[in-house]
Amino acid sequence: MRYIKLPSENFEKFFKSLEAWGTVYAPVRKGSIYSFQEVHDPSEMALDYNRTMLPPKKFFFRPKEAILRLKNGRWEDEVEAEPMVLFGLHSCDIHGLKILDRVYLDEPADPYYKSRREKTLIIGISCMPDEYCFCKSLGTHFAMDGFDLFLHELPDGWLVRIGSVRGHEMAWENGELFEEVTDEDLANFKEFEERRANAFQKELPQEGLADMLDLAYNSPVWKKYAEICLACGNCNMVCPTCRCYEVCDRWMDAYKAVRERRYDSCFMENHGLVAGGHNFRPTRLDRFRHRYYCKSYFDPSAGYNCVGCGRCDEFCPAKIEHVKVLEEVRGSLK
Repeated sequence: MRYIKLPSENFEKFFKSLEAWGTVYAPVRKGSIYSFQEVHDPSEMALDYNRTMLPPKKFFFRPKEAILRLKNGRWEDEVEAEPMVLFGLHSCDIHGLKILDRVYLDEPADPYYKSRREKTLIIGISCMPDEYCFCKSLGTHFAMDGFDLFLHELPDGWLVRIGSVRGHEMAWENGELFEEVTDEDLANFKEFEERRANAFQKELPQEGLADMLDLAYNSPVWKKYAEICLACGNCNMVCPTCRCYEVCDRWMDAYKAVRERRYDSCFMENHGLVAGGHNFRPTRLDRFRHRYYCKSYFDPSAGYNCVGCGRCDEFCPAKIEHVKVLEEVRGSLK
């Protein structure tokens, strides 16, 4: 991997150069939350954000989208993708996209997701954890791939890691904006990463987690929190790795219709409803427990389906904490 430096005085020129690659989206403050929005100037961005409410998956796997349209008696594809630059992704969200890639890019690849991924540049940025972050426990606090460029803040600029062929092209086309990395820059980079590693307040021990879940299926802790849970599905909507969806046809008249795909939630009662009226997760307890098994059960071939971003904790109206639930479940086995 190649390392270069972007001095602070060149940051605005670098940002402006990104518009040649596509529409730029970055974290923007919206009241008390952050959201990835289209930006045209560096002053619009909030690069010191902790997390956005909706993760960047919304650009590839949209909350609601038309996938087919019925016109003149024929269904027509609605595959559309514009060149984009996603600026300011945190490491955990980059890992989240890698998990989605394993699902949507595996054969047969999802054409809607694939076309958008192929036309999108990913630029990551360093961050400091808050009280909700536990990505360090899951090894998602640092990204070694899955990005084109990754910016680490320095006292006088940014240390830039180049992670793809397109990243090298961007650096080459804007070579006059970059400098070689000095020993002082590397020392500052190391100091920041050490300070960041020591700043994590929440930890999820992985040792025996899968065995614990196997043994704790009937733990009373599940029932305790299922009774607190509102079954609203907020945690699914904000999760960077949840990928369930439903498909429905919406008719405008007798000859025109749209087939839509939209987010689904395993907390909804009809999520487990199948033909014949059978529901394989009929109770809130079943659905609450299922989500924890989905996110925290280790798959040897794919790892965990959780990246420790903290969104499900911050945006849960019942204030249920993911790590706390698992700690209590582990404790119930003693």
